[in-house]
Amino acid sequence: MNIEDPWYIKDVDFNAELKQLDIWIDFHKGSKFLCPKCSNENCSVYDTVEKVWRHLNFFEYKTYLHCRVPRVKCDDCGVHQIEVPWARKQSGFTFLMDAIILTLAQSMPILKVAKMLDEHDTKIWRVIIYYVKKSRAKEDFSRVSIVGIDETSFKKGHKYVTIVADIENSKVLYVCEGKDSSTLTKFNDDLTNHGGKPTMIQSISCDMSPSFINGIKNEFPDSKIIFDKFHVMKMMNEAVDDVRKQEQLTIKELKNSKYLWLKNENNLSKEQSERFLSLKNQNLKTVRAYNIKSSLQEFWNSQNRQEATQYLKKWYFWATHSRLTPITEAANTVKMHWEGILNYFDSKITNGILEGINSIVQLQKRNARGFKNIYYFINMIYLKLGKLKFELPT
Repeated sequence: MNIEDPWYIKDVDFNAELKQLDIWIDFHKGSKFLCPKCSNENCSVYDTVEKVWRHLNFFEYKTYLHCRVPRVKCDDCGVHQIEVPWARKQSGFTFLMDAIILTLAQSMPILKVAKMLDEHDTKIWRVIIYYVKKSRAKEDFSRVSIVGIDETSFKKGHKYVTIVADIENSKVLYVCEGKDSSTLTKFNDDLTNHGGKPTMIQSISCDMSPSFINGIKNEFPDSKIIFDKFHVMKMMNEAVDDVRKQEQLTIKELKNSKYLWLKNENNLSKEQSERFLSLKNQNLKTVRAYNIKSSLQEFWNSQNRQEATQYLKKWYFWATHSRLTPITEAANTVKMHWEGILNYFDSKITNGILEGINSIVQLQKRNARGFKNIYYFINMIYLKLGKLKFELPT
């Protein structure tokens, strides 16, 4: 608890019936203190204010610290309340209690932490928000050069947050509400405030969202846009499924076969594999669409950009002459984002880190059964995925 002279333990009371331990701290008569404003030494006590802090449990018993905290009179600054060495200003918890709250919150839903500690969840959130803000203020982004951008849902009704991650260090750098181009402006400001420079960002991996593309071009014109291969293949999977939906109106065998065409063939069960082979051997439009998708999947195995360019040209010709409207539309989308897709072969960067982060965020959201507001949601992401240094006692 960092209790040193002039502080001392004045009294201890243990109440077995209330299951509570109370510790009274006091200071020696005639003690002098530093002015909390100017650090002027030897300030005399003007008056005192009674304060109580929740401390770490003594076994299963709640523990509280009680102290009359001095207000000192400084000749230069006037009367001010001093800061005690065992707790932060205006907090109802000791530093060690703050530390246990943050430790638990990193691996448990906040409501469970609140229930375990028998405290209201609002108090727990105050601790988290304070330390997340304090720790982020000390973050150094001066070496950040490769980032990934993705959006994740906060709740139903088109409520989203945009997450920016440092791909090289697998950590969340920035989170904000929305998924439009202004999120890139906000990230630019945050990057600058943490010692980074927009010109230092060499590559940005993202999906083919027009908002992200425009935001990157405006805020990070020197960076290379890399369209994430997972999102490109997601678009192709959707095109294959559109073909299947159209064809199943006349080919009844295609009903309830959606995941046969989306899964990797090696991941199908024995029963699924038998049905898939039965359908694949038929002259179906869905089979042609599936083969075109599978061919694009192989594109990512190209050894270099030159080889990839030649491969993509042949694939594009095949796809646009397939006479399958969803596949043709997907191929035209690939053409519109041609350079960004090929940029992958210069750095082999993907949004895999963001996909993993997104999965963890959604798992935390489900475990918490949602969040009261988006501010809590954003702070949860920083707490669990920001790799922040809290500098608390352990």
